[in-house]
Amino acid sequence: MALTPKSTAGTPPATGKDAAAQETFLREVDDALREDQLRNLIVKRGRPILALVAGGLVGLAGWLWYIDHKRSVSDTQGETFVTALDQLQANRNETAKQTMAPLAKDGNPGYRAAVQITQAGIAQQLGKEADAAKTYAAVAADASLPGPYRDLATLREVATNFDKLPPQTVIDRLKPLAVPGKPWFGSAGELVAQAYLKQGKTEAAGALLASISKDTSVPDTLRRRTRQLAGQLGIDAVDNVAAAVRAEAGK
Repeated sequence: MALTPKSTAGTPPATGKDAAAQETFLREVDDALREDQLRNLIVKRGRPILALVAGGLVGLAGWLWYIDHKRSVSDTQGETFVTALDQLQANRNETAKQTMAPLAKDGNPGYRAAVQITQAGIAQQLGKEADAAKTYAAVAADASLPGPYRDLATLREVATNFDKLPPQTVIDRLKPLAVPGKPWFGSAGELVAQAYLKQGKTEAAGALLASISKDTSVPDTLRRRTRQLAGQLGIDAVDNVAAAVRAEAGK
């Protein structure tokens, strides 16, 4: 007796089209899930992220403004200082002092130092030695100012008060500057040599003067002067006598 086959009407066999549809459905569900997760992330953390990005943009804009502003201020200060120097050359000292006054107060460190040294020089020309020395001393003691300006102020302060200072004080203050290769070697070295002479240290003075006279980075007028002084002390400061004679003859 033949068996009656089981009915399969309730579970039709899957076709290729059905499989494709099912895959598409699963992909859509997955995409929807990811969108929902992203939406939740934005809702929970979107504001902090946007705030961070916005803060970074604001910071960048502020930095760019600062750089541009600093450059602009520096250019303006430079023009002001040049104008003041032109006024000095025209012997308009009071006008120059008024022009430089804002730089002495609000200028950048370099201009503040240059202006104060210039103002001290004006006071010195007017015979106000004490005021000049006081200003030089203030610049030399200001750690916020560039080193070369402070060294120059130290040199000028000592030079202004040279006759009032003990020789050893002159030596102690200027000896660090009276070194070959230093910017103020020639001027500082000459003062140190004079202090040595006051102490009776002729040999030390002569050797230092000879060293200055042989340094090609030192101005020619200072080299000639120190060469003559060294010669008076019995120190031969000329390596090439013939060349020195020709050089002197050409001047």
